[in-house]
Amino acid sequence: MAGAEGAAGRQSELEPVVSLVDVLEEDEELENEACAVLGGSDSEKCSYSQGSVKRQALYACSTCTPEGEEPAGICLACSYECHGSHKLFELYTKRNFRCDCGNSKFKNLECKLFPDKAKVNSGNKYNDNFFGLYCICKRPYPDPEDEIPDEMIQCVVCEDWFHGRHLGAIPPESGDFQEMVCQACMKHCSFLWAYAAQLAVTKLSTEDDGLVRNIGGIGDQEVIKSENGDQDSTLKEDVPEQGKDVQEVKAENSEPCASSSSKSDLQTVFKNESLNAESKSGCKLQELKAKQFIKKDTATYWPLNWRSKLCTCQDCMKMYGDLDVLFLTDEYDTVLAYENKGKIEQATDRRDPLMDTLSSMNRVQQVELICEYNDLKTELKDYLKRFADEGTVVKREDIQQFFEEFQSKKRRRVDGMQYYCS
Repeated sequence: MAGAEGAAGRQSELEPVVSLVDVLEEDEELENEACAVLGGSDSEKCSYSQGSVKRQALYACSTCTPEGEEPAGICLACSYECHGSHKLFELYTKRNFRCDCGNSKFKNLECKLFPDKAKVNSGNKYNDNFFGLYCICKRPYPDPEDEIPDEMIQCVVCEDWFHGRHLGAIPPESGDFQEMVCQACMKHCSFLWAYAAQLAVTKLSTEDDGLVRNIGGIGDQEVIKSENGDQDSTLKEDVPEQGKDVQEVKAENSEPCASSSSKSDLQTVFKNESLNAESKSGCKLQELKAKQFIKKDTATYWPLNWRSKLCTCQDCMKMYGDLDVLFLTDEYDTVLAYENKGKIEQATDRRDPLMDTLSSMNRVQQVELICEYNDLKTELKDYLKRFADEGTVVKREDIQQFFEEFQSKKRRRVDGMQYYCS
């Protein structure tokens, strides 16, 4: 018996012990995540009538629009009503998208919720995600052939998803970043490198904050301007291998010779006047560009509210428009803002089912229900207390046994009641 008890004890040590509180907290966490992703989207009405929705949960139907066909996206409501039995790719959220369900891209399907759609939505943007492929490796997720555990991170600009190991710069181990901009988008939005030196979670800047400015590159090397305005002969080292730390490089000051002192002084005056003009213009970007910074072939990771620090002067806003990234200046564009909106809406709509039930009953029924509830609570508390006193684990069969016994007691009480008619 001692051996059997010892084996049982060892077995119980191997089994994961989860408290009821843990279960409830995990359930609440999963519910909050679902509310965050879906809460801002309507599950009953097609979003087409809203035009290009700023941000919404989207899906792609591989049954209706398989690879080789034109890509298309459908809203949450249509995923339920029109494609319930189809194979869908979950796209998480996309910005400025209008539901395609039932338009010309769907050969044999008419939208049940909003059939009167235009043939195409010219404002929509598509990528490989709509065929279930992600990252620069163009692989599905989850990938049955990929044995390397790696999280997927969404780029805030192109909205594609990337493996952390394919971003050129390993994501910060702490996970203390809010958004990521991938390598391709950093090339497209090269102005972000000036901000990255000051704002990025993993700083890509030189040690010096002097007015030494990067002016472009030649292959994998970049030319540095020294403080006197002349092109310095020092070149940056080759770009390191992906995943390695970026080496910071400082340009050495070159002293002007005596014969060129007047020329150097004149250059210094012009440079100072130029910097003063930039400062007076109120352009944050120009002020940052006057400082030394680095460009590398990597993704960048950004903290909470970093977008609020982007310059919004007239010239910069025009640049954002030309690059088609005006959304970077919209505080409600972020996935976090969308998730918070969903949580708030769900919290407003969420009601206690017990209170809903009580409100639909008359006074006598309410009293009876409350009594039943209190009986259940008391008996369950007493039942679980025995396990706590004995230091034993509550198993699934124990809970099932409790409710079977509780129902049996309830039936005996009901059967033994006497009813009188007046």
